[in-house]
Amino acid sequence: MGFRENLKDELKYQDLKVKELAVKAGVPKRTIDHYLTENSYTPSADTAVKIAQALKVSVEYLVTGKYSSFHPEINKKIFPLIKKLNQISDYDFEFFEEVLKRLG
Repeated sequence: MGFRENLKDELKYQDLKVKELAVKAGVPKRTIDHYLTENSYTPSADTAVKIAQALKVSVEYLVTGKYSSFHPEINKKIFPLIKKLNQISDYDFEFFEEVLKRLG
């Protein structure tokens, strides 16, 4: 899978509209629409970084569909949980952190 497919999947996963992503990333909606078309091209590094930051994922993930290899000791099953943790409120995060402390 390439950038287009991974971007589509991430938008769907986060239940985010292209218009919302455009605002968050500071990238024109039309540009993002273009990346989502069949004959799209991969964005410049600057634009890919803005989109990835707005989605709270790595550029590597958007381009390759793989999670970053900079933490090889982390079980790959954990990455979807990390993505969800990035999206919860501070209050819920603190609760989750407390639960983990009690477990181990």
